Order: sequence, then C-alpha cells, then structure tokens
Amino acid sequence: MISTQSKEKDLLRLQMVANKEILSFKEAVTYLDVSESLLYKLTSNRSISFSKPNGGRIYFKKSDLDNWMLQNVSQSINALENEVLDHLKKGTKR
Repeated sequence: MISTQSKEKDLLRLQMVANKEILSFKEAVTYLDVSESLLYKLTSNRSISFSKPNGGRIYFKKSDLDNWMLQNVSQSINALENEVLDHLKKGTKR
C-alpha cells in the first residue's frame, strides 16, 4: 500500500514539473509516464528532440515532449465522417 507521504511527494513532483518549460531527464520520465529505458531509447534513436549542453545532462522542452506524445493521432469515426462529408461537399461545388 502506498503511504500518504509517498503520494504527497509524487503530487509535489508532478506540480513542479507542470510549472516548468525545460525538463531534466528524470522530470521528462515523470511527465511522459514512461520508463527511463524507453526515454533513453527515444533519445538514442533521435525519435524525440533533446538538448545536451556541454555534453552533459539531457534536457527536454516540454513542448517537444507534448508534440511527441500527440504524434500519430487516431481520429474518431465521427471526425473521419465529417472530413469525408466536407471533402464531398467541396467536390460538388465545381
């Protein structure tokens, strides 16, 4: 069972991450809710943008992490139907 103190510490960590624009590696792991090994793999493959000032620690822009999380969006059936209808309407206006 997770202690109240542990829950409070996790909540505080999440609040701190939410208010920052540049995140450390560990903060990015928390923000993305992924394992450290996955984030290392993503940086190694250059699948996600990062900075490594002076060849040291790895940092991420939160906006780059957001963009990575939102890639390959799957549209709902309703959105796809609306897109098809819009396309058909444009085709009949000629």
